[in-house]
Amino acid sequence: MKTLFTALAEELSAGRGAVVATVVASRGSTPRGPGAQMLVRADGSALGTVGGGAVELEAARLARDLCREGRSMTKTYRLTNTQAGDLGMVCGGEADILFQYVAPAGLPQIQKILRALEDRTEPRWLVTAFALDSWRWGLCDGAGSCLDLGGIPGERLLPLLGKRPVLGEGDPALFVQLLAPAGTVYLFGAGHVGLALVHLLALAEFPVVVYDQRPAPPDGIPEAVRVVQGPYEDALSRLEAIGPEDYVVIMTPGHQGDYEILRQVLRTPARYIGCIGSRRKIAATRERLLADGFSEADFARVHAPIGLDIGGETPQEIALSVAAQLVACRAGKPTRREDRP
Repeated sequence: MKTLFTALAEELSAGRGAVVATVVASRGSTPRGPGAQMLVRADGSALGTVGGGAVELEAARLARDLCREGRSMTKTYRLTNTQAGDLGMVCGGEADILFQYVAPAGLPQIQKILRALEDRTEPRWLVTAFALDSWRWGLCDGAGSCLDLGGIPGERLLPLLGKRPVLGEGDPALFVQLLAPAGTVYLFGAGHVGLALVHLLALAEFPVVVYDQRPAPPDGIPEAVRVVQGPYEDALSRLEAIGPEDYVVIMTPGHQGDYEILRQVLRTPARYIGCIGSRRKIAATRERLLADGFSEADFARVHAPIGLDIGGETPQEIALSVAAQLVACRAGKPTRREDRP
């Protein structure tokens, strides 16, 4: 979402309008569900996807025309080949797509949305209120307060605030998307696996803070929001407090580094703690923690071996397994290897 809104801001800054196409509802089998988005620029180029194939081709054409006309609308696409006007697809479902023309004058609001995407201290929801060919955006907090959408009571918004995009019927209809889940990934150790992980997590829109005793690579780690160098022994004193929405990934070069970080992060309420290493290395770290007063329940918080069991061996494959585990954690899905089917 950040990539799309950044591109939208660039268009508006250049004095050009653009259209944001969003799947707001789907029925039956469709390529993409609610929340899928595509930006169509004035020159017809597009970023993102609302499902691919015929539906995306038709949606892009309509968005280009609407951009030229400065109009917005909602359209239902039937993904079948049984009736006139169908798209000739065999999915068998329907998708409602909202087309929002955004004029250059909307740049301040887009910048506000981008700031909310950067701020992971608490969750924010993007609420789109729409009816016929009109719409407006607002940012909503967890209490249902949405100052930009005056007149819509909090009791109507609160049931819609969740992890999945949802459409609330009514006048106006409300489409609600979780804009920026709270939580930062704190990665301790930036070796081969760590660097590959930063790249994957950036693609999945996780903010990553990297901490390592070793100097950063010559080219830096541009996809990290921050890189900190310092000893592992007092790492947390050099960082902001790790909260209950944050993730900790431990990939230091050896036992001592793992122990030093685990000793500190097990005293935080981090929602996820993962430690890379062989079973022998993990067992040795566990014994040392238990000897130093930590409990079995404390160590049970640690995902070790780290990552989902996908059979990978290369640094990139291991990073992929860890990234998948973090995505599962963020989505509230099972993350323990023994808990997954």
